[in-house]
Amino acid sequence: MEKEQYFSTRRTIRRYDSDRHISDTELTRIIELAAQAPNTGNMQLYSVIVTRDEDAKKRLAPAHFNQPSATGADVVLTFCADFNRFEKWCEARNAQPGYDNFQSLMWAVIDTTIFAQQFCTIAEMNGLGTCYLGTTTYNAPMIADILGLPSRVVPVVTLTVGYPAADAEISDRIPVEGIMHTERYEDYDTARINALYHEKEQREDSKQFIAENNKETLAQVFTDVRYTRDANEHFSEVLSEFIKKQGF
Repeated sequence: MEKEQYFSTRRTIRRYDSDRHISDTELTRIIELAAQAPNTGNMQLYSVIVTRDEDAKKRLAPAHFNQPSATGADVVLTFCADFNRFEKWCEARNAQPGYDNFQSLMWAVIDTTIFAQQFCTIAEMNGLGTCYLGTTTYNAPMIADILGLPSRVVPVVTLTVGYPAADAEISDRIPVEGIMHTERYEDYDTARINALYHEKEQREDSKQFIAENNKETLAQVFTDVRYTRDANEHFSEVLSEFIKKQGF
């Protein structure tokens, strides 16, 4: 596949072929390649927990609101911001770490996200399908308990991985001029917003979302149904307390 074609046609895969499995050798090699991703100061402030066992996937599933791909995937990967390992190295070398703070956590979260995306790209270029589960930070305490995460380790993103059982639709995106700014940020007026979101709002699946949720606009589906203020504030409090508990 041409590199540009891969990026222009990539799809999120949520249904996997249960008869095909990723070998341990292949999975390890992709993780090894993904670890060549850029990171802060070459500290590699991340770890990844590999979950293959069916019972273990079932234990994790409620933390991901029982999304089908959480149990249907061949492998579930939990990518974690990890200062535990680096701090222990520092202490073993008579160096005093000062990483129990927000700035350090941000380094680790950024490193973890880049690492996860590098894995995603390499896996898909090798014929695998992946799906990000956007629920990891919602239920980080539950995930940490199941996976036995120690202090200074925070789950950031989860990827389900396997061989695709079927193709999927290409996700829509707003035009590039809506996200690219030259030299300085150019704020959005109503006319520009209308132009940027027109195609998205006219899609049949968008109209279906609106109808099945009894809303007037697609934006209301996001604000009133999918990502509500009450839920955002609740899970923000849960995550904030968990991050403090983990030593940041």
